[in-house]
Amino acid sequence: MTVVQVCARCASQWPVAGAPAQWCPRCQGVLLSPVDTRRPAPVAGRNFRWVARSPYPPEVRRRTGTSPGPTPRYRQIPRWGLLDPPPDEREAPARRTDAVADLAPTLLACTALVFGLATLAEAFRYGLLVFNRVRLVDPLTLAISDAMVWSTQLSGPLVAVAAAVAVACRLHVERARVFADRGLTDPRPLREILVGVLVPGLNLVMPAVYLREIAGDDRRLRRAIRLWWTAWVTGGVLVVGNVLWRNQDSLQARADGVVLAAVTAAVGVATALLALLVIRRLDGRDLLGRPHPVTRWINVPRPEEAMAG
Repeated sequence: MTVVQVCARCASQWPVAGAPAQWCPRCQGVLLSPVDTRRPAPVAGRNFRWVARSPYPPEVRRRTGTSPGPTPRYRQIPRWGLLDPPPDEREAPARRTDAVADLAPTLLACTALVFGLATLAEAFRYGLLVFNRVRLVDPLTLAISDAMVWSTQLSGPLVAVAAAVAVACRLHVERARVFADRGLTDPRPLREILVGVLVPGLNLVMPAVYLREIAGDDRRLRRAIRLWWTAWVTGGVLVVGNVLWRNQDSLQARADGVVLAAVTAAVGVATALLALLVIRRLDGRDLLGRPHPVTRWINVPRPEEAMAG
């Protein structure tokens, strides 16, 4: 028996005597094509496959679990879990020092405005003095000039003192912030800063000391502090000169006193603006209060170096 046909149903092998049969004599299953048992066909060319079956019947596993119960549900909203409290939007109560410190930029701008008007008033008065050498001055014009000079001379010192108090408070707040960033506490209390800023003579030196202690390595801030201190000391010297110049009685000395008053007022404008610039530098802003742009420098090689690389 070399050529056989395998039944596709019962796997029986039937010898092929003549022409191939089609149905299995045992189970009436379909007979596959004849196969030579002496020359086994490759696996890819077979039209049947051998399947290994266990001689034992398969075990039937019975489910011993209980029937599903009711779906669990909550009678109320669960209160367990991690605490996730909402952020506390309540701000800390503002101190009076902080409120006064916030007025420093506004008062400095008002000081610059008042001293600018004082400069114009003194210049207008000096122009009237020159005009009066050849012609008479109208009384109304003279009254307007006197009103401008007196109003600016009275309001200027008041606004300047108010600005100085606000600047002292702002300096105290900025020093506390800078020292807190360094992990330290400001060793100078507010009272000491007020004395150093408001006491005449002492205020020509101590404000610069207070600022240099928090300037750090910021070159722009240190340059602004030097410019402000120079204008501040110059203004102090000019104020003393104005007081001493008033003892002169001659007409020319009075005319020169008008020029000196105009120059002093102009220096006051510069001092107020430079003080405002120092405050803006401490906040990282420009003179108008806008965020200071950060410049990033990138090292770019030359074209020939880039081509060579």
